Amino acid sequence: MSQDLATKSIQELYPLLRDKKLSPVELTNTVMNQVEAYDEQINAYIQIEKEKAVKAAQQAENEIMNGNYRGRLHGIPMALKDILYFKDEKVTMGSKIHQDFVPNFDATVVSKLKNEGVIFPGKLNMHEYAWGATTTNPHFGACRNPWDISKIPGGSSGGSGAAVASNMTIASLGTDTGGSIRIPASCCGIVGLKPTHGRISKYGCFPLSWSLDHIGPMTKTVYDAALLLETLSGYDHKDPTSVDTPTKNFTNLLAEDLTNTVIGVNEEYFFNNVDKRVDESVRKAILELEKLGARIEIVKIPALQFSEFGELVTITSEASAIHHDNLVKQPENFGDDVRFLLEFGELVSSVDYLKAQQIRRQLSNDFARIFEHIDVLITPTLPFLPPNIGDNMVDINGQKLNFLDEVIRFTGPGNLTGLPALSIPCGIQDGLPVGLQIMGPAFKEENVLNVAYSLEKLNLLQGKTPDLSRVGSL
Repeated sequence: MSQDLATKSIQELYPLLRDKKLSPVELTNTVMNQVEAYDEQINAYIQIEKEKAVKAAQQAENEIMNGNYRGRLHGIPMALKDILYFKDEKVTMGSKIHQDFVPNFDATVVSKLKNEGVIFPGKLNMHEYAWGATTTNPHFGACRNPWDISKIPGGSSGGSGAAVASNMTIASLGTDTGGSIRIPASCCGIVGLKPTHGRISKYGCFPLSWSLDHIGPMTKTVYDAALLLETLSGYDHKDPTSVDTPTKNFTNLLAEDLTNTVIGVNEEYFFNNVDKRVDESVRKAILELEKLGARIEIVKIPALQFSEFGELVTITSEASAIHHDNLVKQPENFGDDVRFLLEFGELVSSVDYLKAQQIRRQLSNDFARIFEHIDVLITPTLPFLPPNIGDNMVDINGQKLNFLDEVIRFTGPGNLTGLPALSIPCGIQDGLPVGLQIMGPAFKEENVLNVAYSLEKLNLLQGKTPDLSRVGSL
């Protein structure tokens, strides 16, 4: 088969693997060919592990040929963010301090994927310790956006976003503490799902902020995200934040019918000070959903005005507590931006932290109230288009604003509340994808996925993908 294999989704590939029409070895080699062709410029990988991947693919092929087909992920190549533990393998967290760290156990999500027969081509680039949103990594180099290699891919799971978008992996997992799955999904034009806090175990994931961290799928399609969600969901006693709630067959719950679906829109916060190009694409998508039968309702969420304070105080405090000893003993081994944020977190008072938790409670109450009347809330994922690598400011309608403040403005509330939130591309502006965010009630990921599934069917990108022929010279 042709190199087009690498462009296909899990949903397209698994029947070919199951029915022995496609070899896992051929598929893995095709993905590795993409890595060899484009990763030197895109820099999505920290570690490329072709030999291990091909060996695992050969094992998968033998199992399938002998009638031992494990399921829809068997033989699928998936590179993961380099923050998830693999037993007896190097895991760097995108850092210098942990550049030679080798855990003695697998992360729960890694163990589950191994049991499904997933192939691992390598480990993906990320913002150092997941503490940032550009993936301009001082230790392993800047990751670049496949749509335009002068732009950031977002972060902190930027390698995952870039690798999926450039077909250097069929799917991936990212982590999300302030938007780190949804931000790169928006920048790179893919699907990124942050599930409800506690739905997927975080055991074996190096923490950034204990109470805000999530793990979730980053994929080419909504179906693939639903499949990974149902595969990885489930209670884990090894993760103290894991919630014992029934898992669901999310792929079976996907439906295109939006009749009686109520979509909430909040103007005061989520459509305030948004780049006009982003605003245009998101509002157009909402109108298209309305044509499919959805009803639009304007909602008020008063506590949103305090959410940026709540998110930044919580994440900086908890991150600084995690890294305190290394910050004291070897500050020079952190990148400048991460060291600054960790030093800032040391200054946050206990009063500020407790106020932030009060904001979280009020925000959760406000969201619970609106979800009594609506099924999902739709917002832009980001208020701007991806900026150039190295820029610390973003341009929103001619106004220069601080990148870090703006980048988590619309994604942070999902972390504070722990509610499920998904980013899906909804248009192209100036050659770059625009992400639309869908939020839903706790443990109702099917609400989010169904609206995303209907939106995906509209083909708002008109089949456009990154032009990798332009990925040649910096």
